[in-house]
Amino acid sequence: MDAYFKRLGDEVLREWKGANFSLEKFPAIAQALVDARPPQKHVKLPRLMREFLTNDDQPLQSQSGFGQPEIIAYDHPRFYIQLLFWMEGTTDIHQHEFSGVFHVLHGSSIHAHYDFENSRSITPHLRVGDVRMKNIELLETGRTVPIISGKSCIHSLFHLDTPSVTMVVRTQHDPGTGPQFNYLPPHVAMDPMHSDTLTMRRKQLLDVMEQTGDPDYATIVSKMIADLDFERGFFILQSAMAHLRDLDEWSSVLKIFEQKHGKLATGIGATLDEGIRRDLIKELRGPINDPEHRFFLALLMNVTTRKDLLRLVKQRFPDDPPTDVILRWCEELSGESDFGIEILDAQFPHEILPETDDPVDLFLQAFRHFASGNKKVPSFLRPLTIRQLEAIRHAFANSALRVLVN
Repeated sequence: MDAYFKRLGDEVLREWKGANFSLEKFPAIAQALVDARPPQKHVKLPRLMREFLTNDDQPLQSQSGFGQPEIIAYDHPRFYIQLLFWMEGTTDIHQHEFSGVFHVLHGSSIHAHYDFENSRSITPHLRVGDVRMKNIELLETGRTVPIISGKSCIHSLFHLDTPSVTMVVRTQHDPGTGPQFNYLPPHVAMDPMHSDTLTMRRKQLLDVMEQTGDPDYATIVSKMIADLDFERGFFILQSAMAHLRDLDEWSSVLKIFEQKHGKLATGIGATLDEGIRRDLIKELRGPINDPEHRFFLALLMNVTTRKDLLRLVKQRFPDDPPTDVILRWCEELSGESDFGIEILDAQFPHEILPETDDPVDLFLQAFRHFASGNKKVPSFLRPLTIRQLEAIRHAFANSALRVLVN
C-alpha cells in the first residue's frame, strides 16, 4: 500500500470517528485533509503504477467496471480511497449514493452541475422533469470538489487529458439516497442499475430485424409503442430512434407515443435528440488526441450558451481572444471529403459553393460570421447568395457547433 494513502486514510478515519461517523460531516473532513497534503505533491504516478504492478501488499480490489481502471488505494468497512484512471472517459450526468470528495490528481476536466426541477416519478426507476445546468467550470490538477449524496449533487465530468486521474475519498454507501439516477437532458432521469430483461430481449430482437432489413420493422415498433407503458415505450424509442430516422418513420412513431401519454411525453423527443447529439460528440472524440481539440469537444457537448463557452476558452487560454482560438481549432479540424467541406460533423456539399480557390477558407469565414452574431454580411462573403449563406448556417446550426451559431 502506498504510504501517502495509508496516512490519509488513517487520518480520515480518526477525524471521522471523532465526529461520530456523521455522513453530513464526512465531505468536509475529507476535503480538509486532502487539501492540507495535496496528493499531487506526494504521489508520483509512474512509481505508484509500478509498485502496484509488482507488490502484492495492496488493499482488496473491487469488481467495479468504473474507471479505466479503478484502483483501490485504501479500504475500510465505512469508506475507501480509489484512484480512477480515464483514457477516454466521459461520465453521464449523475448523482451519487455516497458522499466524500474527488481530487484532480492528474490532467483536467470540464465539470458541470445540474438541477432536476419539476420532478415526477413515472416508476421507481424513471422520472420526468427539467434537467437544468447550474454552472460549468474547468477543473485543473489540484482541485478538490465535495460529493454530496442524493439529488443535491447532480454533475458530469468530461476528462480532457490522456490519462486523467481522479482520487476519490468516499463512503461505502449512504442509506436512503438511491437510486443513483443518471440524467438525460433536458427531461428524463433513469436508474441505470434497473434491469428489465423483457425490454432488453425485445431491443435485441429489434436489432436482428434492423440488421436483416426486415420490412415490418417500423410497423412492429409502432404497434409496440401504442401498447407499451411509458417506461418500456421510452426505452424502445431510445433504442429504435436511429433506424427509424433512416427509414423516415421517426416522426410518426414518436407521435404515437405522444398521443398515448399526453403531457407526460412532452420533451421526450428533445431528450432523445440530445442523446443522439451527445453520443455523436463522444464518437468524434475517439480519434482525437490533441488536448486542445478534446477541450473544444468537451465544451461543445456540455456548454449550453455561447457566453459560457467563450468564458471557459478565455480561462484556459487567457492570452488570446477566444473567438480567434475557436476559429483556429475549427481550421485544424476542417477538411475536404468526397461529400464536400466539413468541420467536425458540419458538412456542406461542393456543388452548392461558388467557384473559389479556397472553399475551406470560405466555409471557415462563414462560420466566423455566424459565430459573431453580426447580422450584416461582410464583404468577403458577398460571393455567396442568400440561399447559400442560409444553407451554410443551417449546416452549422444542426451540428456539434450549434451553440456558437444559434
